[in-house]
Amino acid sequence: MKRFFRNAGIFMLYLLLTMLMLSTTAFAYIDPAATSYIVQIVAGVVIAAGVAVGIFWKRIRRFFKNIKLKRLEKSLTRKAEKQEE
Repeated sequence: MKRFFRNAGIFMLYLLLTMLMLSTTAFAYIDPAATSYIVQIVAGVVIAAGVAVGIFWKRIRRFFKNIKLKRLEKSLTRKAEKQEE
């Protein structure tokens, strides 16, 4: 599944870059309503990311705590082995 998303992401990147390279100049007007719509989209994405982090905060913290504990365990094991020798 990870491979699919990685390949899909690479495809989307190539598609975006191709569209940018082949695009022509557009003489268009962006009105203030469109700008406020873009600001609303960005705010929604930021809020959604904050909610996602808030929901999974315990898992995120536990993940980094486990990494720290494993490193500590390895270093203590090395020290104990050196003292035995």
